[in-house]
Amino acid sequence: MAGLGGGPAAFGRCTHAVVRALPESLCRQALRTAAGPEVDFARAEREHQLYVGVLRGKLGLQVLELPADESLPDCVFVEDAAVVCEETALITRPGAPSRRKEVEAMKRVLESLNLNIVEMVDENATLDGGDVLFTGREFFVGLSRRTNQRGAEILADTFKDYAVSTVPVHDSLHLKSFCSMAGPNLIAIGSSEAAQKALKTMQQMSDHRYDKLTVPDDAAANCIYLNIPSKGHVLLHRAPEEYPESAKVFEKLKDHMLIPIANTELEKVDGALTCCSVLINKTSEL
Repeated sequence: MAGLGGGPAAFGRCTHAVVRALPESLCRQALRTAAGPEVDFARAEREHQLYVGVLRGKLGLQVLELPADESLPDCVFVEDAAVVCEETALITRPGAPSRRKEVEAMKRVLESLNLNIVEMVDENATLDGGDVLFTGREFFVGLSRRTNQRGAEILADTFKDYAVSTVPVHDSLHLKSFCSMAGPNLIAIGSSEAAQKALKTMQQMSDHRYDKLTVPDDAAANCIYLNIPSKGHVLLHRAPEEYPESAKVFEKLKDHMLIPIANTELEKVDGALTCCSVLINKTSEL
């Protein structure tokens, strides 16, 4: 979940990113919603290194890379372990019991950044960061197989300056499996019936009117928007060789610096672009 600067004016500002190396156990033991081809570890590692390289090299973020943990096959998907907004980090309680220990390393690294740490300790609560969409004005939280109402309530208690609305998620792993923010006021949304139904719910719940960018492929609607002072509007999106028709839609965003990134291997275990980083905007000194 992006800890992108508070309020619409600062939306997308980012100074740091937390990522995690891939464990080899991911190939056979990572959770997946459907059976399918095995992950090619070497290719997955190359794709992930390119992703991290864009954040560090091309965009100039300070990247904090946690080591892989073979006992935690899904640990590369760091987004689910924390929700960061401004100077506060909510350490989540992931919905899958096998992922609960992932939060320990995340808590330590966020403490090193002197963020205000809030831990979700209620054993009735579950929350995956992949179900949390922050628009710069408010939060939408997907109620899914991984996130429940109590988790959404604790998020609302943690970030009291922002409205929090819940959105039922039925046919996907997470809310952000089919949507994300593609700009300060722009929701990227997939074309499936489920995605469009969720968008309608969000529009009905919000007092604000968002622009929408509809892409043919739900998976391609998961992209990463950043506002980098030296670069302006930046969008990391799925590569044309993966989703050619969706890539054509992104190419219409003439005000954005577009960076295509392949995610072929991690997608096999339900990974998306936002899953692999926690983005933080540090405005105070460490």
